[in-house]
Order: sequence, then structure tokens, then C-alpha cells
Amino acid sequence: MSEKPVRRALISTSQKIGLVTFAQVLASHGVELISTGGTYRALTEAGLKVREINDLTGFPEILDGRVKTLHPRVHGGILARRDRPEHLETLRQHDIPPIDMVVCNLYPFEETVAQSDVSPEEVIENIDIGGPTLVRAAAKNYQDVAVVCDPTQYVEVMEEMNRLGGKLSLALRERLAASAFERIAHYDRAIADWFLKRTSTEMFPPVLHLCIHRRSQLRYGENPHQKAAFYVQPDCRRATVATARQLHGKELSFNNILDLDSAWNLVREFADPAAVVIKHNNPCGAAIATSLAEAMQRAFDGDPVSAYGGVIGLNRPVDEATARIITEPNRFVEAIIAPEFTSEALEILTTLPKWKDSVRLLQTGDLTTNNVAGQDLDFRYIDGGFLVQTRDVGEDVIGPQGVVTQRQPTESEWADLRFAWKVVKHVKSNAIVFAKGGMVVGVGAGQMSRVDAVHLASLKAGERGRGAVMASDAFFPFRDNVDEAARAGITAIIQPGGSIRDKDSIQACNEHCIAMVFTGVRHFCH
Repeated sequence: MSEKPVRRALISTSQKIGLVTFAQVLASHGVELISTGGTYRALTEAGLKVREINDLTGFPEILDGRVKTLHPRVHGGILARRDRPEHLETLRQHDIPPIDMVVCNLYPFEETVAQSDVSPEEVIENIDIGGPTLVRAAAKNYQDVAVVCDPTQYVEVMEEMNRLGGKLSLALRERLAASAFERIAHYDRAIADWFLKRTSTEMFPPVLHLCIHRRSQLRYGENPHQKAAFYVQPDCRRATVATARQLHGKELSFNNILDLDSAWNLVREFADPAAVVIKHNNPCGAAIATSLAEAMQRAFDGDPVSAYGGVIGLNRPVDEATARIITEPNRFVEAIIAPEFTSEALEILTTLPKWKDSVRLLQTGDLTTNNVAGQDLDFRYIDGGFLVQTRDVGEDVIGPQGVVTQRQPTESEWADLRFAWKVVKHVKSNAIVFAKGGMVVGVGAGQMSRVDAVHLASLKAGERGRGAVMASDAFFPFRDNVDEAARAGITAIIQPGGSIRDKDSIQACNEHCIAMVFTGVRHFCH
């Protein structure tokens, strides 16, 4: 029979959320309640009739509660198969009552290790032993026993028991067992990872375990015929797209999330007020200024045509002045990510007819809180595996020691070179960025030929390229890149260097009176 009654339940929980109500429903169906320690006290104080675990086992809890449910009278009652007469006879011989439900959530190990000031001793004491053993036993015997290991499951279990008169279906018991084994696997993995971090110095361990939780199912992927979902790291504490709170707007799309991540990674590079506009995962506008509103205006000015329908990233709270610039006539954006939005900015962005039903607003919180992205790894999925690398973060050393030409950059050129170098890191390779006065004026992205990227950036810049600087994410294979830059009006260049033809590029810069700086660092972004 697939539906089986619950006559006896063992309850031992760390989280008490919703527990009393759940136990009351069990009791209303005549279920005998057996419990331990703090759970026993919580239930009896709520007026429920509960049998203490000591009464079942005939043995007291010992070792400060480390041993309380690890007993044959507990696990025999859970693991006995009801379809085997010899199992039932064994229970009768030893006077072991069958247990039909185990309600157990584990010590909060993950929450404990997430605390910055936790001691190793406290971590060790939050490694649950009896709980996982109970959960595994009940899940193994799901044909006869229900296991409830998460308070979020209480409602479904109560509803089915009410509907079936105190019984649970095999389908639900099997789903609960699957969730239980998944929970135990995650719990054990968290413990193993804690020990590995303490005992191993390897950045790339022989076996890499990933734990990501589904945040949401998306309407579709990159294209409407592709299905998609959004997964997040449950232990991420930084200000990111994954941890941001959506304040307004339609559901995020697959492409929205990609663009928001690119916008956020770029805008948090800057200490000054900064704004970026991302289109198809590349910056079409970026600027810094003394105010966020000015930076936003200059970011739009970088490429007003491409900016339409883009995604915006801002590294300061969005104020009224910035919101008014964003919502000027003939402008529209898909989404905005920022640390905060003032009430005045929200009023503007969420009430204007063109914006109120569509624009997605994401609030990350303080940019500096736990902002340790450099400790993270960057994962790229390929068919059948992953590529893993450290993230491309941190400040490059840029200064006079890198100048390789006869002419030194001017003070204003130095400022623009440093700005452009931060932006080009976030442009798809081959990447070229023209910048002037703290704003992007031209971008050449994703080109198979570097000189084509230079040409594309010059087309975008037009006359604004006169007096601008140029950043290249990798070295110039030939001097034609410098010649093309000179025709566009570029006066200073920053690039990694390292080509066997560097001397040709340096000579071309000297001929055109262009200052050039080598960084020694490449920033491919594929």
C-alpha cells in the first residue's frame, strides 16, 4: 500500500520555526511524539504530550548531548522493513516500537562557519552526528518512514496528512527522502570544505565540489527557444548581482543578468563616482566625474545610440539628479544596478509611464562590505568540463617606469590612461578603448583582428578621438595599430607590451609623437 499511517514520530530539531504547529497537527492525528533535549522542552512547554528519548532507549543522554539518539532502540525502529516478517519479529523480541516519521534538522554548521569571529572549538561542536544518522536511516527506509529535515516541508506534510487522514503517500515519502540525502550531502561537503581550507594550501584541489542553489527559473535563455534558470552560491556575502535585492520591474532575463554582472564588475573598479552603460555584455559608455549625475550624463554621451535599451551600473546611491538624467526623453534602459536608490530616485524611476512597468532596479547594498572578489575563482563551462582561474582583479602598477617612448604622457593623459586601462579589462577581446576627460568615447570589441578593433573604436569616436588616449587589452602584433590610432587623433597609448615587434610599435609612436606606456599585464576577456 503506497499510503501509510504515521503512528509514531521522533522529533529532534535545531531550528524550532513552525515546529509547535507541526507537532500539534501530528498529535491531532493520534501520532505519538518522541523527542530529545531542547526540542522536548519546547514541545512540552507548548502543552503537548511527548515521550522523552531516554524513556525509549533506557539510557540517558551523555557527553553534553553528543550521544542521545545513537541507540538500537531508535535505529531499529526506523530501519525495520514493515514488509519483512523477520524484521517485525525482531522488533517484537526486543520491544522496539516502529518509528514512522523522523523530524530532524541539523546543527547550524554552515551558519556557524560563516561567522567571522567563530572559534574552531565552536565549529567542531556544531558538527552534527546523531542528526545526519537519523536522517539517513529514515531516508533509506522511505518505503515505510517519512523524513522531514527542513521546516519548509512542514506545510506540505501537514496538508497531506489532513487530506489522507493521518497517512502519507509513497510519492511524498520518496520526495522527502531525496531532499534528505541532498541535505546530508551538502552538510558533509560544508564540513569537508572547512577542514580542507584549514589543512590545504592548494588553490585548485584535485576534486572541485560546487554547491549552487536555484534562485529562479527564467522565462528563457539567451534566445526564446532556450530554457534557463538562475543559480547562486548560497555562501556568497559580497555585493553582487546574485545577492542584490530587486526593488522594481519585470522578472530578470538571462541576458539581463549577464549584462548586470558585467556592469557591476566594471563600475566597482572605480573610487570616483562612476557610471557605465552595458550593451550585449560590452561597455558602450563609461565615465567618472565629481558627481554621479555628471558621470551618468557622460556615460550616455559616450555612445548615445548604442546606449538605448542597455543596462546601467552605478557605484554610488542613485539620487534624484541621476534618475532625471536616466529618464530623459528618447532614453530607455532595461535594468539598473547600484548600491542604493534614494526615495526621490525611486519615485522618478518607478512612476513615469514609460518606466514604471518595465525597468528593473537592483540594490546591492554597500560596495565595500565583504568585497573580496579577488579571493574567488572564475568558472567557465565547456562541454564536458570546466575551466577554472583566479579572477582578473586588482590594481596594475602604472607609472613612469612603463613609458617606452620619447614623449612622456601629460598629467591629463595619465589620468585617462589609467581610466581606459580599467575599462578595457571588461571589453571582449580583441579590445580597444578610446577615452578622453574621464569618459569613453569609442570602443572596439570582440574583433578577430586588433587593427580592426582600433578602426571600429575610431569610427565610434569620430572627431572626439582627437586628443584622446587608447587602451589595448593585449600587445600590438604590428605597427599598423599605432598608425591607425594616429589617424584617429590618439595622443597616448597604454598596452601590455611583449610582442616580438614592440620596437616597431615604439618607433611608430615616436614618429607620430604619441606617448606609450607598457603595463606588462594582459587583460584578455573572452
